[in-house]
Amino acid sequence: MTYFDRFLFGYYPYLALTVFLLGSLVRFDREQYTWKSDSSQLLRHGTLRWGSNLFHIGVLFLFVGHTVGMLTPHFLYEPFLGAGTKQLLAMVTGGIAGFLAFIGVSLLLHRRLFDPRIRATSRRGDIALLVLLWVQLVLGLATIPMSAQHMDGYMMLKLAGWAQHIVTFRSGAVELLAEAGWVFKAHMFLGMTLFLVFPFTRLVHVWSGFGTLAYVFRPYQVVRTRRRIAPAGAAQPAAAPSAVVRPAPDFETRRPA
Repeated sequence: MTYFDRFLFGYYPYLALTVFLLGSLVRFDREQYTWKSDSSQLLRHGTLRWGSNLFHIGVLFLFVGHTVGMLTPHFLYEPFLGAGTKQLLAMVTGGIAGFLAFIGVSLLLHRRLFDPRIRATSRRGDIALLVLLWVQLVLGLATIPMSAQHMDGYMMLKLAGWAQHIVTFRSGAVELLAEAGWVFKAHMFLGMTLFLVFPFTRLVHVWSGFGTLAYVFRPYQVVRTRRRIAPAGAAQPAAAPSAVVRPAPDFETRRPA
């Protein structure tokens, strides 16, 4: 392994994760008004609904699948799921989710580039992020035919071993990628780059999705009232005198003479 490989897959992951965590914290602390998704739905919502839904469905499935598949030790699922079967399952489900996400991000990128109203209000960072996601999904889909050339799950175990060595701060992670093809390495590098640029883009709104879980699991409900409540120890305002309700006088009904 060259020094370039050691930097990209030995040091770069920690650099990306450090910027990802600290950068998100600093942006939330100093620039809370930029913590948003900057939706362009008000300008035109035609292809946004299809593009956004397809992209988010596919990406969320891919994120969970990559996290569980890469970070789960092999001995935990080996008794009931072999490496080859797991690879086939990952290829089929990941291929479907990746294709949905690719169609979605293609629609979003097309409207950003070719809709005059949206292009005029789009920042360069918005377009660059969509291009980065588009290339990342293309590389991910390109790994499927390469994985089909060795259905024993050998390379999948090597890639998962690299990720597990990185998150547990163990040595020897870079050596596990000695036999990996350039498509796998490029896909992994762009994946780490997405974590690196995360705090500086609209991707930070992903953290807000985790924050909404607090509204589901908290044991109380916040109720707001329009009535002003005085703080404890403050003088209470004098109550208005209550109105006295008097009975109406009785009138005698007389017939005309």
